[in-house]
Amino acid sequence: MTENLLAHEPTIRLGAFLAILAAMALWELAAPRRRLDLPRLLRWSNNIGLVVLDSLVLRLGFPILAGGMAVLAGQQGWGLFNVVALPGWAGFLLGFLLLDLAIYAQHATFHAVPWLWRLHRMHHADQDFDLTTGLRFHPGEIILSMIIKLGLVLALGLSPVVVLVFEVVLNATAIFNHANVRLPAALDRALRLIIVTPDMHRVHHSVNPLETHSNFGFNLPWWDWIFRTYRAQPMAGHDAMTIGLPQFRTPRDQWIDRMLVQPFVTPAAASPPLAGPAGSDAP
Repeated sequence: MTENLLAHEPTIRLGAFLAILAAMALWELAAPRRRLDLPRLLRWSNNIGLVVLDSLVLRLGFPILAGGMAVLAGQQGWGLFNVVALPGWAGFLLGFLLLDLAIYAQHATFHAVPWLWRLHRMHHADQDFDLTTGLRFHPGEIILSMIIKLGLVLALGLSPVVVLVFEVVLNATAIFNHANVRLPAALDRALRLIIVTPDMHRVHHSVNPLETHSNFGFNLPWWDWIFRTYRAQPMAGHDAMTIGLPQFRTPRDQWIDRMLVQPFVTPAAASPPLAGPAGSDAP
């Protein structure tokens, strides 16, 4: 079963990606949360162009990706879960949670370490916030993220099914929680008990450094609560808050050529410092 699943991994991942992308695009058109300041054609063409470039970098630069590493670890008996026997459901649940915690920790680290922030800040330099923002990452960050993921999959000995399910879910939630969609307040409060919602993650894209360095979760909100990086709402409110970074404010900064060189421009002092704990805002 596992071999059959992995044989169809590219189709599964691409199908899930296109389905959630189309669904959220329609939702954004039907019920937008905020007015967008820049032309959609400008942002979408360049942000989606980065997705294509990032995908090519991964396929050409890595002989094996996370799913393949999981197969190799299983065959060789490498990693924690290949040594410690757990029931199938427990291994799946624990593996998923550990991957999500790792993504949280990686995200927080990319904010805390200046040279990593230079790579990651391209994601934050988007002046609007919609589903394509969730696709916008520098190839350098994509490469480092894959190296970290491969090491984690190998060290833990995660099953290929866990890795595939997690990556499909992560892609879907990254599009969902970056979407410019309006949720009823009561539904948002209920959902953010179990998943990062667009209103929760939008705070993370505020120009205010105290808000930029909060709400690091992609899938689960629990890590932000546990590590006190949770901030419930932006101080200016969702309609009035400014999205982006102060040093990248022109439409020209949203072109792919400018985005690719962003890590190498402006002095290091321009990178906002990591804020302390965001406080104890209630969910």
